[in-house]
Amino acid sequence: MFLTITTTGTPEHPATELGFLLHKHPEKAQAFSTSYGTAHVLYPEADDRRCTAALLLEVDAVALVRRGKGKGRGGAPDAALASYVNDRPYAASSLLAVALSGVFSSAMKGVCNARPELPAVPRPLRIEVPALPARGGPALVRRLFEPLGWTVTAEPVPLDTAFPQWGDSRYVRLELESADRTLAEALRHLYVLLPVLDDAKHYWVASDEVDKLLRAGEGWLPGHPEQKLITSRYLSRRWSLTRQATERLELVRLAEADDSEVEEIDNAVEAETETEERPTPLAVQRREAITAALKSSGAARVLDLGCGQGQLVQALLKDPAFTEIVGLDVSMRALTIASRRLKLDRMGERQAARVKLLQGSLAYTDNRLKGYDAAVLSEVIEHLDLPRLPALEYAVFGAARPRTVLVTTPNVEYNVRWESLPAGHVRHGDHRFEWTRAEFRAWAQAVAERHGYGAEFVPVGPDDPEVGPPTQMAVFTLTTPKEAKAA
Repeated sequence: MFLTITTTGTPEHPATELGFLLHKHPEKAQAFSTSYGTAHVLYPEADDRRCTAALLLEVDAVALVRRGKGKGRGGAPDAALASYVNDRPYAASSLLAVALSGVFSSAMKGVCNARPELPAVPRPLRIEVPALPARGGPALVRRLFEPLGWTVTAEPVPLDTAFPQWGDSRYVRLELESADRTLAEALRHLYVLLPVLDDAKHYWVASDEVDKLLRAGEGWLPGHPEQKLITSRYLSRRWSLTRQATERLELVRLAEADDSEVEEIDNAVEAETETEERPTPLAVQRREAITAALKSSGAARVLDLGCGQGQLVQALLKDPAFTEIVGLDVSMRALTIASRRLKLDRMGERQAARVKLLQGSLAYTDNRLKGYDAAVLSEVIEHLDLPRLPALEYAVFGAARPRTVLVTTPNVEYNVRWESLPAGHVRHGDHRFEWTRAEFRAWAQAVAERHGYGAEFVPVGPDDPEVGPPTQMAVFTLTTPKEAKAA
């Protein structure tokens, strides 16, 4: 199997920086042992203007059979000639994808210890794969790569050039070009899409493949138009894993909704009542109300569930009453932004000890969330489909069980007060619902009763006598200890 990566240089960024990014010196030819053969890395050309790195994977077909694929009934090796002589050593597949992740692991993660600034620099890239299985043909190759910004050339390989009437094989010669791409992005695209196009994997697909897919697909897979096909093929069409991945990708997509749009709408809430003095934005009022409720409850260790880009975590850090603040979000992109907002890399040791950012989903129970004084779900529940709310409810109220839980959500009745919001529209495109005050109270009281909490309701923002406040907040207080409830 063979793959090349080519870049061109500028005076500021010579092409040979590719060697730093790949952690492989251009003047050396290196070999790396893999479970199924040997991966060779070499540079056919390397100067400041143009640099090409090549990955050549020599597959040991016998080792491939002996390690499980190709075994017959009872685990006995399948002695058929096809098990030892096949296209795998010559056509790109999951074998090459695994070799990419192993040999270029640091580059795929966007890490370069020698030159930390380089991974974030976009550069012109050209990737060539001479033989790529494509079950779906060149059209599918374009459907997968073009939405990611690649210029795609996918030429079908004929079955036999001497007999053109036989038609084309299921293989293509692939060229990808981009004028503005980081190497880490390119490698993650290849890692996922090479086995997707082959529609096969050389190893058993277990539940950890879902985590691998989400890590490699961060930033591009949730919004990809062919997400369902990619997920299904990558997970070898295993229905349970595909469903799990789809649910988690949907949570990521919702979590990565543009917070600036939400803030823009929040800032417009009091436009009609604006006087000579500029009103406090609703987003700020909401954080102030949450902070006040947390201090009233006596909470010191607080969870911000669905923390997004860290605005609330930042506000809570300003108050020394909160000794530990944990922000949890399903989106690594949002957590990265939150880390930058909080300046965690420059924070003093004592302050840094107070804050922690975790990646996780509220659709699943998480032992890391147990033992905290309070948890906040600020503008989170409306981003979930209603059938999935029970999973969040159990994860927070049933499993984590903090003493206090604060939940804020829009009051749909207030929407008529906004001139900027068309009739019948929700406040944000990712809101799956917006509740009336009665609907929110009914849900909150039912949750409280099921899990041994009491519920009080607090208006956030101007409390209109006809339609109520723009934001409604429920304050849940634990009244029944978990042991007593179980008994």
